[in-house]
Amino acid sequence: MTVPRSDLGEKQSPVPAEAPAEPVEPAETPRRPDLVILTGMSGAGRTTAADVLEDRGWYVVDNLPPAMIMHLAEATADDPQRQRLAVVVDVRSRDFTTELGVALTGLQERGWRPRVVFVDSSDEALVRRFEAVRRPHPLQGEGLLLDGIRRERRMLGDLRSSSDLVIDTTNYNVHELSAKVDDLLDVRTGVRLRMAVMAFGFKYGIPLDADVVLDLRFLPNPYWVPELRAFSGKDEAVRDFVLGHELAQAYIEHAEQLLRTSVRGYLAEGRRYVTVAIGCTGGKHRSVASTDDLVRRLADLSEVGVQLSAFHRDLGRE
Repeated sequence: MTVPRSDLGEKQSPVPAEAPAEPVEPAETPRRPDLVILTGMSGAGRTTAADVLEDRGWYVVDNLPPAMIMHLAEATADDPQRQRLAVVVDVRSRDFTTELGVALTGLQERGWRPRVVFVDSSDEALVRRFEAVRRPHPLQGEGLLLDGIRRERRMLGDLRSSSDLVIDTTNYNVHELSAKVDDLLDVRTGVRLRMAVMAFGFKYGIPLDADVVLDLRFLPNPYWVPELRAFSGKDEAVRDFVLGHELAQAYIEHAEQLLRTSVRGYLAEGRRYVTVAIGCTGGKHRSVASTDDLVRRLADLSEVGVQLSAFHRDLGRE
């Protein structure tokens, strides 16, 4: 019979305790360059937006097949001259939506945080622009211009809804679009969420890029006060008339609390762009005064990384 060594009276050598492992610092993820994927409806202003970024020092590549985005991103990652990269992609690329989805997933898996910017415009505005330059729509084929626009809109519907930022260019000229792109895509340290608060007139249409829409048409309209009609919500007399109303104060206070609650959720979910649209009939009096007041009330959100901007889309259109 074999007797275990521990029973033979031999002194067993104690098993040395393992020294505690040195704490391993997690490997720091290398900072990726800023990457914007610029897409959207043909004729909506992708080229203008790309020109703005290029003028601001971005490295811009136009009409790149989505399958090539990863290769371009990795090839330029260590180039100090190309730390802000913008890629313009559109439906001219074969299998556009499928390839772009695969590219975005691959980028995120490798530590990139691409921002998808979708440039949009109303069908009517797109028709006018294509007719002005006398060029066919890329998806028009043998059909009508509007057929091509509607076909493209159906193709891009899911992409639009999942984009980080939608820019509605319907009522912008080239200079106004340039200013908005410059403001929204400016990379500033510490900015976690950009919130644009936009005054608009319902008679000119609800902004296509609005995430939240507030309606002030229930308030008394300064337009019907002869001595106030020519002024705007930027003027003290109109501002006092609008904001002095009991219902205006209650509504704006509720809107402030609503947006403060929403901001907590946006930050938790990693949302980076939000557009709040505040409308009245013409976008001149009530919406302008209320927009400026709401932005003033929310100014302290900058302490948690929220950058607020006020826009008055239809001011001056009358």
